[in-house]
Amino acid sequence: MTVRVGVIGTSWWADTMYLPPLSAHPDAEVVAVCGRRPEPAAAFARTWDVTHHFTDPVAMYDEVELDAVVIATSNDSHHPLALQAIGRGLHVLCEKPLALDADQGAEMAAAADAANVATMVPFTYRYMPVNQWLKRLISTGYVGRPLHMNARYYTGFGFDTTYSWRFDREIAGSGIIGDLGSHWIDLARWLLDDTEVSISAMTTNFVDRDPRPDGSAYDQVEDSVAMTVRYASGAYALLHTSAVCWEETEPFGQTHHIEIHGDEGTLHATCDWDTVQRVSGVRRGEGGGVKDLSIPDDIWGAARRDVVHDTYRDVFRTTDVMTRAWISAIEAGETVRPSFRDGQAVQRVLDAAVNSAENGGCAISIDGEPADSDST
Repeated sequence: MTVRVGVIGTSWWADTMYLPPLSAHPDAEVVAVCGRRPEPAAAFARTWDVTHHFTDPVAMYDEVELDAVVIATSNDSHHPLALQAIGRGLHVLCEKPLALDADQGAEMAAAADAANVATMVPFTYRYMPVNQWLKRLISTGYVGRPLHMNARYYTGFGFDTTYSWRFDREIAGSGIIGDLGSHWIDLARWLLDDTEVSISAMTTNFVDRDPRPDGSAYDQVEDSVAMTVRYASGAYALLHTSAVCWEETEPFGQTHHIEIHGDEGTLHATCDWDTVQRVSGVRRGEGGGVKDLSIPDDIWGAARRDVVHDTYRDVFRTTDVMTRAWISAIEAGETVRPSFRDGQAVQRVLDAAVNSAENGGCAISIDGEPADSDST
């Protein structure tokens, strides 16, 4: 079968992340695109040889025969667009964070379950070779029982004072907590194979940004957050994400650093988003200090290894993960992860993090109540 896909959102992200893998998948066809403005939407459609273009998502849903839709739009639109699609029986891939809050996320996940549609939330960093290798090493016992994790996501786009909806609470829900923090929350729960029970978060808005294009003021949300997460096993993670770090790497100007300590060993991972994709480790009693743990060929696959940006492109455009895995699951009548249920789980942690930050960084249970003093 051919899976007929509509794409909502015509930004550089849709152009980079969704159209290439969809166009390359033998069983997918992008039949319609939708953007806010008619001329860019038409140009986007011409670029990718898509027959139909719209400025109204409901019109696209109603006028074109679709099997699935990609929602690559601002956070405030995810909930209505996804529910409208699910109500028509469409499979949905929706950008992260899934919603503005956990209640919206729960409604979206419940609707998808009831309609029996395949959903996907694109937590991209799960699929990068460094993290795939970390997951395998942890799962096969390299560190023993995980005790704690330190993960840092540093980038500098927050220094730009130009208005961005990503720092507008009404549209984004939260700032870096949701934008970058959702990635790290998902990655930590996936790597540790554990469930969050409480969180403490400290945030700051270091940069004063321009007003909205219409001149109106808005609630500017955080550009840096430090989170301490406690898991059901007793392990904890320190997750620091910041958009106000000067990182001299190209083309993204960002770096990722992960350390995982267990009762039998330690793992270190670095991705500088330039040329470094490295994992090293040491095990108790082995001696010889920290050793390079080369990423195996089967994890690399056919992805290029020299420049991180090229690795990223190859992973998502040529291998059956994320967008392509979602299409294959639709074709096979199967489910795929991370699904809306995974996105909802992350959303609950995001809500608790926002709650904690608004209350001076006190520990908050994932259910939203103050946590017991011995839980963090």
